[in-house]
Amino acid sequence: MDAVDCALVDFADNTPRLIASARTPWPQLLRERLLQLAGGAPLDATQFALLDTETGEFFAAAIKRILEKERIGADQLGAIGCHGQTVAHSPDTNPRTTLQLGDANVIAERTGVTTINDFRRRDMAAGGQGAPLAPAFHAAFLHNPLENRVVLNLGGIANVSVLAADPAQTAFGFDTGPANCLMDAWAREHIGKDFDTDGNWAASGQADPRLLADLLDEPYFGRPPPKSTGTQHFSSAWLQTRLNSTQGVAAAQVQATLLALTCQTVTDAIQRHAPDTERVLVCGGGVHNTTLMQRLQQLSGLPVESTATYGIDPDWVEAMAFAWLAQRSLHGEPGNLPTVTGACGPRILGAIHPA
Repeated sequence: MDAVDCALVDFADNTPRLIASARTPWPQLLRERLLQLAGGAPLDATQFALLDTETGEFFAAAIKRILEKERIGADQLGAIGCHGQTVAHSPDTNPRTTLQLGDANVIAERTGVTTINDFRRRDMAAGGQGAPLAPAFHAAFLHNPLENRVVLNLGGIANVSVLAADPAQTAFGFDTGPANCLMDAWAREHIGKDFDTDGNWAASGQADPRLLADLLDEPYFGRPPPKSTGTQHFSSAWLQTRLNSTQGVAAAQVQATLLALTCQTVTDAIQRHAPDTERVLVCGGGVHNTTLMQRLQQLSGLPVESTATYGIDPDWVEAMAFAWLAQRSLHGEPGNLPTVTGACGPRILGAIHPA
């Protein structure tokens, strides 16, 4: 919830080309209300509906700004693919559910562009986890027939897409656990910054072995895929329950331990489920954490590189993926990979709101 990412993407010749991009920070009050809701704060029905509508208005304004800046008319766009802001993701309850805010009716009305949203719930209705969805995009545009690859997205949560060189092997992937969410929350609390720039603060401390062992003693890490998780599970409260049993660990040591947790869980996941991996391509905000990238390479023993090396800007992979999923929805093509989500079959994802 640091900002809203807008990517203007051209898929001519079935090759994604990023024309323009913009990151728009959330208004502080709206962000605080979304964080409170995601953290479990109660809302009555009217407050909830207002928050959904206001989030849609904010998305629409962000989209209009990038279109005006690039002098792109609504008639030049095929569609808007809007993931929405996740405030709940519960793939293991009965029934399973997920919720993303941002009223697509508002977006379509304000922009004059057909808007597609609600990408995850159809997969869940088909028995899937509803996440991750980006592996289908990774498989379409980052597969290499000469090399076994893993695409690693380091957002709030880390997820991997396993792309075997052999085209006969279907891509699969899953959420490995926390990427930046715990480190960012700890940095906000202790150094007053939204994130630990370059991982410098984490690098100033040493990971605490006892705390790391306590953090790794989390059942999710040992579960087989398909699986997905979210910041509602790996929250500050989750961290605090483990800190309560570990006394005397300095704040910088905790940050170093959280970075070690991300590296260890990602590496363990790759070694367990994709032992033939030859290269790791990284996207998401974590690609800018120099300490994290270096430690991942050291621990995994593999080349760890930005997706930029292979033609896709790491900061915009997720936004581009949902543009691609929107395109598939319009064409009546499935957007999920059952090998990733566990759904009982391919499904066309998203609700279409015509302009």
